[in-house]
Amino acid sequence: MTTPTYRYVFLGLSITSSWGNGHATTYRALLRALAARGHHVLFLERNLSIYDQHRDLPNPPYGAIEQYSSITELRDRFSRAVREADLVVVGSFVPEGATVGAWITEEARGKAAFYDLDTPVTLGRLAHGDHAYLTPALIPRYDLYLSATGGPTLERLERSHGAVRARALYCAADTDVYYPQPTPMRWDLGYLGTYSDDRQAAVERLLLEPARRMRRGRFAVAGAQYPASLAWPENVTRTEHLPPDEHRIFYNAQRFTLNLTRRAMVESGWSPSARLFEAAACGTPVLSDTWPGIETFFQPGEEILLVRTPEDVLRKLREMKEDKRLTVGQRARQRVF
Repeated sequence: MTTPTYRYVFLGLSITSSWGNGHATTYRALLRALAARGHHVLFLERNLSIYDQHRDLPNPPYGAIEQYSSITELRDRFSRAVREADLVVVGSFVPEGATVGAWITEEARGKAAFYDLDTPVTLGRLAHGDHAYLTPALIPRYDLYLSATGGPTLERLERSHGAVRARALYCAADTDVYYPQPTPMRWDLGYLGTYSDDRQAAVERLLLEPARRMRRGRFAVAGAQYPASLAWPENVTRTEHLPPDEHRIFYNAQRFTLNLTRRAMVESGWSPSARLFEAAACGTPVLSDTWPGIETFFQPGEEILLVRTPEDVLRKLREMKEDKRLTVGQRARQRVF
């Protein structure tokens, strides 16, 4: 039996640049998998100056990638593609996303979906009247609301916000890109993540404070947009931006890696990040903050190690036996598959 193929159009923040953009690796994995299955995939992104100097994948080797400079150009050039698509997906944080979504839900002849990679943040913005990329009236116009947050939030989207079908589409890792690779061990603990005000207290508590107390330890933080005024301990290696093709080496060079979650995601729960799955796919043991639903993805103590205090972190770094450390990483990798 021949497997049917479909035409997909995605409108997302950016797939060509991962600079300060955690959406990129999820989109890349998703489009790569769809293209490998024979589907026709078109990704449209706004040409933003912030990404011009940081396009780490300007020409992805899968699907078609196009940029547009205005809503007018988007409509003029891509109306036909939108009408012919079986599914059009508009992502969160797309510039002028509310206007884009209103046009898509009118123009599409197939199904139209909203893919929210930031659902708790989106709901918080809606509650405060911020409708830059989604309006309350637009939610029920989408045929499908795909959410990177699951759990009770899905029912809330349908019951309180009128979503027709709210379904979880969690972040993911491309297992052809993220896997164990023999690498010299450089760090005891590392963290990969863009700066965020509501995450920085956890960076301080669960990485920087342990680094100060474990002076012979080696630590690393990679990610963009950290304030220049931050004081980093001498034993913390700081990298401003790490392109995705270097993520695998970064993870494999750590004894443990740290997973931290934004406050809104912690409060909502069921919000695993792409970084969590990427590290697990590499077989790197993960120390993570805790949030509701985490046990539905990885078993605490067996596949993931939950930490709340600097003492928790230091205990894992100093006391965990090597065979146990390796076993935790291996089990997490098995869970990803």
